Amino acid sequence: MATPHVRHQLHLHRSQIGRLALLGLLALAVPLGAQAQKKSRATASRGKGGQVKSITVENLPGYDDKWFHPGFYIAPHFSRFNLEQSPAYIANQGTSRGVTANAISSPGFSVGFVGDARLGDYFNLRFAPGVSFITREIEFKPAGYVADPANAEDPAEIVTQEIGATQVDFPVLLKFHSERRRNTRVYVVGGLKPSVSVGNRRKDPLKNKITTARSDMAIEYGVGLDLFYPFFKFAPELRFSHGLNNLYQAENNVYSQSLQSLKSNTVTLYLTFE
Repeated sequence: MATPHVRHQLHLHRSQIGRLALLGLLALAVPLGAQAQKKSRATASRGKGGQVKSITVENLPGYDDKWFHPGFYIAPHFSRFNLEQSPAYIANQGTSRGVTANAISSPGFSVGFVGDARLGDYFNLRFAPGVSFITREIEFKPAGYVADPANAEDPAEIVTQEIGATQVDFPVLLKFHSERRRNTRVYVVGGLKPSVSVGNRRKDPLKNKITTARSDMAIEYGVGLDLFYPFFKFAPELRFSHGLNNLYQAENNVYSQSLQSLKSNTVTLYLTFE
């Protein structure tokens, strides 16, 4: 009995095989990792005859033997509130007090320092104090709202509210990393981030009718990549932050009375140099 070729058994025709091979090559060729592997000496790649084709250096040998590494980071981020409407918000829908409220993600920026202490072969403790410049927005729109002439606190029109702050962060994180493969390795981090607001940026009275608590506590987790260069280590990291504290503070206006809970939520790209 004739036996079909394995290529036909797997339904892998020439064009499909070519596409799979191309995808495999692209997956292996990580640009940042390739840049970190400067050719010079150390690991040799040999041809069929045994001749040396190329040699790859291991940058920063013995880096992990040191118990402490200082560094700094710059970090663009997007931040928003996880908001919870109050019972009054629901009751006012369709009345002269009715508004809608939705959280909007807004860009910001953080800078700071990193102290990384070695705990073991795969674990590090990281302390990364920094300063964050944050603006969070809540989009308010009228849903039947009409200003009450007898209430001096009523705005003439409903506008989007901005809550801007400059805060000092004190994240403490546990880092778990893989074994180093030449000049790259991956890692995950997780921990807590206490924060204290040192200034509220209230520029426009019409857009700054909501205030929030000055301190916060957030849980953080993320994933990153260590890239070893001849003179430093560069680590891009994507980290997620979820606030645990309710930052809402009651005010006597239609905006504040529509809410009962505001919790921070931030996605940050950390670019760390050590």
